[in-house]
Amino acid sequence: MWSSGSARLALVSLLLLDSMLLRAMFLSQSSETQKVGFISLCCPKALVDSERILTKLKLDGYDISPNYEDADVVVVNTCGFIDSAKQESMDAISEAMKENGKVIVTGCMGKGADAEAIKAVNPDVLSVSGPADYDTVLNAVHQYVPFQQQAGEEAGRQNKPHKPYEDILPPVGIKLTPPHYAYLKISEGCNHRCTFCIIPDMRGDLVSRPISDVVDEAKKLVASGTRELLVISQDTSAYGVDVKYKLDFVEGNALETRMQDLAVALGELGVWVRLHYVYPYPHVDKVIPLMAAGKILPYLDIPFQHASPKILKLMKRPGNQEKVLERIKTWRTICPELTIRSTFIVGFPGETEEDFQMLLDWLEEAELDRVGCFKYSPVDGAKANDLPDHVPEDIQQQRWERFMETQQAISTRRLQRKVGQTLEVLIDEVDEEGAIGRSAADAPEIDGNVFINDMESIEKLGLQPGDMVEVTIEHSDEYDLWGSIVYS
Repeated sequence: MWSSGSARLALVSLLLLDSMLLRAMFLSQSSETQKVGFISLCCPKALVDSERILTKLKLDGYDISPNYEDADVVVVNTCGFIDSAKQESMDAISEAMKENGKVIVTGCMGKGADAEAIKAVNPDVLSVSGPADYDTVLNAVHQYVPFQQQAGEEAGRQNKPHKPYEDILPPVGIKLTPPHYAYLKISEGCNHRCTFCIIPDMRGDLVSRPISDVVDEAKKLVASGTRELLVISQDTSAYGVDVKYKLDFVEGNALETRMQDLAVALGELGVWVRLHYVYPYPHVDKVIPLMAAGKILPYLDIPFQHASPKILKLMKRPGNQEKVLERIKTWRTICPELTIRSTFIVGFPGETEEDFQMLLDWLEEAELDRVGCFKYSPVDGAKANDLPDHVPEDIQQQRWERFMETQQAISTRRLQRKVGQTLEVLIDEVDEEGAIGRSAADAPEIDGNVFINDMESIEKLGLQPGDMVEVTIEHSDEYDLWGSIVYS
């Protein structure tokens, strides 16, 4: 996510500043207050873990340091999904050890062989724990950076001088996203056993949060100014399977713990609701009418991964791609504005040219709006490592390039159709050159942008991040849109 440790720390600090309703929290740091540096190298699901740890630390009286020099200890939340992410995490740990010397490690690399590798390279790390293990992280901070004692008083929270503008946290806690959007994690773990993935080994089987807790968190986020809720999990469409869709009550209304009921509840909050990591199960059909009615965004993030039945079987992925194509056509009939994004893997062990061509043909027929593509990369512990017929790296690269060329042409065509349309746009950034926002078709950081260069209109409206404006689209390329603000 970030290129160097010092930059990561600085960025985390800036994000915190932007996220807090009471910005005075970090403006007058007490020399008596211990400070924690924080490096978050992770996906949105793990980013939520970072937010919860930081919130608990702040509630316990610790301040957040923007640099190594002022930090009494540094926490590194690692990513272990692929080898390149693991290496970035190892580099970040080593840098933090070099620059600070007191480091607590947590996250997806904090279990099993990865944890042992961390200790082998950096034997002096203070603590290593797995993902979402908040208590171990907090206990380690308390152990190695205890509160400073004042004469005649016990060490503890009461030791920290009362600072009313710093001691109050917003109800949603610390957020590492801009104030106008937030990730809403609805479950932990995964029941799938995809051969290229080790997430279940790191995070365990599916554990769904009570729907009342999720909706309550969403309401607090909206009350704090959040304009967009990004629903995340390892498998959003499986929400509630582990608790047999347990009945719960939200303000007196009976709701089942399942994706459809959650979508209905969130759709009443009056903000953008975006669904990520949805598997194409038949019951997903039930949320499409909500999208057509404008209750939730007409957007589905579906990790298809491939189109060849042989490769899907080797991956242990669910889904019949022919049926999926029919389902996509039905969805678009019900909700023509539907945006579908997905990710694919090329060069998976056993993938032949025929399998790859099948993927390209399927891609052309499906006409997905937003697509990411990865070259297969072995991950320690993944079952796919033991499969025969691994694809040479040069062929992987060629297939990746052909895939991206195919998808770029598809994306260009689909975005061209939006020229002349007027879209609702959520503003993310405003600077001296213009404004950058996103339409309903664009998730933050992974999809395209809508660029607005009319500074006269921007200044006239006093446009700020988090504002919603109507924009008429005037130009497009393979990924992004450009347009002008429409005055009402």
